Amino acid sequence: MTADTMTNLVQHAFADTRGRLTPQAPLGPRTWFRVGGNAEWLFQPADTEDLAAVMQKLSPELPVTALGACSNVIIRDGGLDGIVIRLARGFADVTVEQDGLVVGAACLDATVAEHAAQAGLGGLEFLAGIPGSIGGAVRMNAGAYGSDIAAVLDWADIVTRDGSLVRLDAGALNFGYRRSGLPEGALVVRARLRGVPANPADIAARIADVRTSREQSQPVRARTGGSTFRNPDPELSRRKAWELIDAAGCRGLTLGGAQVSEKHCNFLINTGTATASDLEALGEEVRKRVEQNSGVSLHWEIKRIGKTGTPA
Repeated sequence: MTADTMTNLVQHAFADTRGRLTPQAPLGPRTWFRVGGNAEWLFQPADTEDLAAVMQKLSPELPVTALGACSNVIIRDGGLDGIVIRLARGFADVTVEQDGLVVGAACLDATVAEHAAQAGLGGLEFLAGIPGSIGGAVRMNAGAYGSDIAAVLDWADIVTRDGSLVRLDAGALNFGYRRSGLPEGALVVRARLRGVPANPADIAARIADVRTSREQSQPVRARTGGSTFRNPDPELSRRKAWELIDAAGCRGLTLGGAQVSEKHCNFLINTGTATASDLEALGEEVRKRVEQNSGVSLHWEIKRIGKTGTPA
């Protein structure tokens, strides 16, 4: 596709948008790793209706990538072609109901846990230990501290690639370990999470415990991206990913400006000068050493997207 054709298709799709469209928008500063190239076009829709209207007019020829809080992603140094959609202010509402919360996809997981505590709704404390936003949490069935999204989700509203607004109940999402069955190209815009009435002080105490545990065991103040690899299936290995990485001698391993965390070796860290290429190459080196040492092939939990290239 020529640049002129691309520009014409974009101008047609976004002619009436109420959101913000930015060409060649830097993405690195938006990610937790602080690495990555530019978005060819970054779109921040005003609200669900604005997003759906654009998607209805968006040519199938234009690639579309959805980004949330960018906490569990490596955007490669060459950036992303096509349209990058990032949900923001118009997707951050929280509505408290008697036995749950209806939350926008841009709400941070930790913020949802706090709203639940204030409303006296238990069962969502685990979200305080998950970096990222609700849209991404639904897409990957995020979980920690004994629970996950599949255990608390009633339904999710999505906008499909053709601009239709659809509500899917939890059963239709076919959740598995760190995955969901969301339709290809769909964006989560809203979700309802169940809670159980409980004493707000007790809930707040459990949230504090989750945060303390995370602070003590994970490099939360570093430029990191959450758990790098999924834990292997129990039938393949009874050891968790970090145990396999540690046994392979990878704790503290470095490549360029990237490092395997000394504190929790299933975390990669940008020590300050890493490129996306450094981080991805280090992750692949860890996978190679683990397989040589234990015979287990680790699978990435961090999503790696975009083109290789020179950092912008």
